[in-house]
Amino acid sequence: MAFPSSFLDELRARVAMSEVVGRRVKLIKRGREFTGLCPFHNEKTPSFTVSDDKGFYHCFGCQAHGSLFDFVMNTEGVDFPEAVERVAVLAGVPVPKATAAQAEEAKRQATLYDVMERAALWFSENLKTQNGREAREYLDRRGLDENTVQRFRLGYAPESRHALKDALTGRGISEEQMLVAGLLIKPEDGGATFDRFRHRVMFPICDARGRVIAFGGRALSDAAKAKYLNSPETPLFHKGRVLYAFHHAREAIREKTAALIAEGYMDVIALHQAGFRHAVAPLGTALTEDHMALLWRLVPEPTVCLDGDAAGQRAALAAAERALPLLKPGHSLRFATLPAGEDPDDLIRAKGAPAMAAILERAVPLADVLWEKELSAQPIDSPEREAGLKARLTALARRVGDPAVREAYERLFQNRFQALVRPAAATPAAPSGDVRDRFRRGERRFGAPAWVPPLPTPELRNSALVRGDPGQIRERLIVALVLHRPLLLHEGGDDLFMQVPLGDANLDRLRGAILNVAASVPDLDTVTLRNHLAEQGLGDLATRVLEASGRSHPVLQRPDVEIAELARLWREAIAFHRQPEHDADIREAFEQYMEDPSAERLARLRALQEDKAHAGGLRTRGNLLNSI
Repeated sequence: MAFPSSFLDELRARVAMSEVVGRRVKLIKRGREFTGLCPFHNEKTPSFTVSDDKGFYHCFGCQAHGSLFDFVMNTEGVDFPEAVERVAVLAGVPVPKATAAQAEEAKRQATLYDVMERAALWFSENLKTQNGREAREYLDRRGLDENTVQRFRLGYAPESRHALKDALTGRGISEEQMLVAGLLIKPEDGGATFDRFRHRVMFPICDARGRVIAFGGRALSDAAKAKYLNSPETPLFHKGRVLYAFHHAREAIREKTAALIAEGYMDVIALHQAGFRHAVAPLGTALTEDHMALLWRLVPEPTVCLDGDAAGQRAALAAAERALPLLKPGHSLRFATLPAGEDPDDLIRAKGAPAMAAILERAVPLADVLWEKELSAQPIDSPEREAGLKARLTALARRVGDPAVREAYERLFQNRFQALVRPAAATPAAPSGDVRDRFRRGERRFGAPAWVPPLPTPELRNSALVRGDPGQIRERLIVALVLHRPLLLHEGGDDLFMQVPLGDANLDRLRGAILNVAASVPDLDTVTLRNHLAEQGLGDLATRVLEASGRSHPVLQRPDVEIAELARLWREAIAFHRQPEHDADIREAFEQYMEDPSAERLARLRALQEDKAHAGGLRTRGNLLNSI
């Protein structure tokens, strides 16, 4: 409804901006303004400012800005009228009555809410009767307990053309009201109206306040034309603006600062029952701009987790592209990929909540989804196709509405494209073998690796990845060499890699992901490994590790290095790293060998290590030095 401007001005005068914000943010007074940690993005140093005099809040970090009512909408996930009502309660001011036309429309909608509530109660009662036994058995098979059934108010529509119509008519509800509410269907030939939902498990659909506004029905008969059937658009229900279970999930979304978007009713209900109470779903439509705006009021990066089948993946890609014009600093989407042919409900029933949590932990940014989509569109095996990839990436980046985010996308895609197609250094002669086969293995030009780590940026040179003690640098090198050439994991290399002690948690996580990919992908090459890591959200970490080690150890910059030479260097690094202490001369010999892995330097290193062993020092487990 429209509120008189005088009423809104009175609310602003009665309720201080700091009073409303202070309920959610710890504010400190600084002169005439207040500061605190921004509720819209994670920060350690306050950049969020509230001004009572000017009546707005502003964050210098994420650029969030708005009025008293904007803050309520964006933190509590409500629309403007409800935000005004909540502020009015704080002010102790009654909300003015609407105009005659507005009052009539509000009365009509209030009546429809009553109609939908009575229908929901009737469906719920039917589920408990003898007629509802088949529906109860279906819900039992899907693993839903009684508390979940009651919480989501599930019900049953009998196999009758007039059961609901007759029941509501007996409660004083007119046929016209039921038609407007979408509960009945009127045939085009002018025949008698009949129930829309018949012999179906019923799922009430509620608005943000928890009021029933529509229904979804799951057919119990294989003969039904539609497995799932939703209410039509009505004065109460606009499917492009409503998310299923949002009223249940809103508090969890706010508490976790995370939202999970699934595909359907059963997925959401199963997720909630398993503890993922921040899950919602669109209703028979793709994720819309209104859905994203609703979630972005509460959380900056909702996670899209649709079914693992082709239709689910198409829907995820559609959501990714639809989000591009709406992106703004700090606000985007992440995407979690389910195993092929599985949905969240299947996965939870088969493997439990931990399996679902693991999928969500591997969610990747929207940019990675778009990059993989274009990269997999066709092989990049000709200049024309390389140019086509570049053109598609440029077109995607230009669809981003916000200038700062658009620039970031252009830079990201350009950097990845250059890393993918960067010409390899010339080699003395092209080795024998089919070039296309070498390309498939990740060798773009005559045996050179498809990705050569660039020299580190000035920022990277001063980062913790480059700094650190010799042990940390060796850990990075051991992992970086595998990233550079996954063939090192062949012939027992995977077992050796698994046993390396890694003190850095990020490197240990990266190692685990690499071993998982190697176990499931035969003949793993560099590009395939990098793509899998990117899908798991580890692409940036892998890049930083390679860049840092590339600066310290030039061998990683050599496109012509033989795999045998890398294998020797890698095993020496592991052998050296697993010794708990090292003399200065051994450490110096090792660093020299890493700079120039020649036979002479290797021999000197071995001699020093053997002298140390004969003198009573600790031997390397498994005598690795003699095994290379």
